[in-house]
Amino acid sequence: MRLLLVHSFLSIAVGFTHAAVTVYGPHVQQPMGTSTVTAASASYTGSALYNQVILNPPPVPNPPPPTSFGVQLQIGDATSGLSIPQSGAFFGFSIEFSVVTQVHYLELVLKCFWHKSSFLQVPFLNLMANLRERAGSVQVRVGGNTQDSAKLVNSTSDGAALEKDVHNTSNPTETPPLDFTPEIIKMMAAISALTNVRWYMGIPFIDTQPFDLSIAEVGESILGDYLLGLQAGNEPDLYAHHGHRPDSYSPEDYKNEVGMLIDAVNADSSIPDKDILIGPNLSGTWQPEQVWDTGYVTDFDASLIALAVERYPTDNCYAQYGIGSPTDPQEEFPNFLTHKSGQNIVSSYINSTGYAQTMGKPFVMFETNTASCGGFPGLSDSFGAALWGLDYTLQMAYVNFTGALFHVGGQDVYYNPFTPPVTNQSTFHQWTIGPIYYSALFVTEALGSSNASQVLDLNMNGGNEFTPGYAIYEHGQPVRVALINYVTDSTGASDYTAAISIVGAATPAQVRVKYLAASSVSQKYNLTWAGQTFGDVFSSDGRLTGSIDIQTITCDQANNVCNVKVPAPGAALVFLSDEALQESDPGPTMTFPTTAYTKVHNTATIDPSVLATSNGNKGMGDMLAGTSQGKSYNAGLGLAQALPSLGAVIAGALLVARLAYAS
Repeated sequence: MRLLLVHSFLSIAVGFTHAAVTVYGPHVQQPMGTSTVTAASASYTGSALYNQVILNPPPVPNPPPPTSFGVQLQIGDATSGLSIPQSGAFFGFSIEFSVVTQVHYLELVLKCFWHKSSFLQVPFLNLMANLRERAGSVQVRVGGNTQDSAKLVNSTSDGAALEKDVHNTSNPTETPPLDFTPEIIKMMAAISALTNVRWYMGIPFIDTQPFDLSIAEVGESILGDYLLGLQAGNEPDLYAHHGHRPDSYSPEDYKNEVGMLIDAVNADSSIPDKDILIGPNLSGTWQPEQVWDTGYVTDFDASLIALAVERYPTDNCYAQYGIGSPTDPQEEFPNFLTHKSGQNIVSSYINSTGYAQTMGKPFVMFETNTASCGGFPGLSDSFGAALWGLDYTLQMAYVNFTGALFHVGGQDVYYNPFTPPVTNQSTFHQWTIGPIYYSALFVTEALGSSNASQVLDLNMNGGNEFTPGYAIYEHGQPVRVALINYVTDSTGASDYTAAISIVGAATPAQVRVKYLAASSVSQKYNLTWAGQTFGDVFSSDGRLTGSIDIQTITCDQANNVCNVKVPAPGAALVFLSDEALQESDPGPTMTFPTTAYTKVHNTATIDPSVLATSNGNKGMGDMLAGTSQGKSYNAGLGLAQALPSLGAVIAGALLVARLAYAS
């Protein structure tokens, strides 16, 4: 890590003597205002990610859910309905290929030498480290619509690691063709070495004559065991609709194309691991059974590492691209604030998760989030989405999915778990952390790091849809309980108390509880997880801030019950023993401080009170200058003043490099 930073630092320092630094990417994004608009008067027209729409929370249900009820947990063979053992790394992320350089690392090009220097995005490292510390590893897919036309090249015309051809977009969602260099995969390997991220990618599937296998060749060579698998097609059931295949394109046609891909992979000596393909990656237009019926799994068993689908519960494509019918986020909001949402999404896959088990294959939700085409303003970026995300994910684990990857797009979407600003600004911590990332923390701690966790939907409180809960078992014993309250009620009248008891075992003297909290399901930022937060927009470096608050609740051992209160709204993760807490949250996370900056101009600050009483021209009588970067009307004086500082910069960098090599 230190050597990467030193290399980049020296590259910039030497470049100063010849030319300015250019950051390749979209235009600079400035922070938005602090005012908000309500759902009734939503008129925000800026970047989708920083929209100011706040929806109205649904009223308290009528009749309201009961607020006091028992939760009985069985032990051993008396427990039925448990899921298969699940990994703590169940909750992962799917990053759209076209934005990967914004999320993973920031690329700088010094124009005079045409030399690249890449900075690993420190906030991204921290976000992955948070989950690695709790689960042992993190699953991340780089792909999406842009993967099917991505082309691996040795170099690009401007020296960047990734170029988008925005003038030749395809699909209704205006997907640009991509050129990318091996630098992308090398940076993925560097991230893995620091945070144990495990990767999924995809073989381009738009052009099959012949298949371009370079991403498989280079991916296996550079990533090694960090590469989990490669998609064989992304949403092939939409290919005909998007104009990539004839209207008659069918599951049988897709199966035949995968057969051709397998033949090509088997004939390629540069791809040593042949059993690395993932499919069918359907969007929901075809049913998985239509593909299973072709013999897809039985015929290709030796080549398939996993089975996968992709699913969004609804879409916002009309607002983004004029496709389909308009959807009002306010009307849609209550549909997400119920246990029924996750249950309805997974219901069409229960047969397939069972089939995957009989075939010995993992079954992964490869891409999902609140709504396709970027989600909804005020909904996808709300606390309600965080509650929905954790409920939906635990429901997937309960019905025997083996992983779920929540999608990450660019600045034009509402649902991102995390988003960097368009360029690095060293005067800000700079990243915006969305509600779905809080869901990831909750679920990862709920499942723990044993890789033996089994999930049970408790169907508690009479199966009330607004107060769902799950028990997490390990080796036949309950170890954690997840409790959710979808209701927003500031009076406290809708807070509920779950009386947890363990049948056939002694009640613990106490339990420990972490709360996921906000004032309303409509709240957008400053959510808290065990008292800590990632703050507001543009305010996080990927590390939780604030004092951790893990509450201790004394149990009533005489009556064999532990009473746990859950606020409205909110979620509680109950640890039934200190060992269960230690397994999920072993202590302080090894994170990465921001010690390198790419903003090197216009960084001076001054106390506003001093500026208010200053005439602003002291010592400047003999100097002329301009406001353009790199422009000076008194070059000799500017160079004379700059040389001592430049010398100190280079000397300091060399010292750091020497210390790094010495260690």
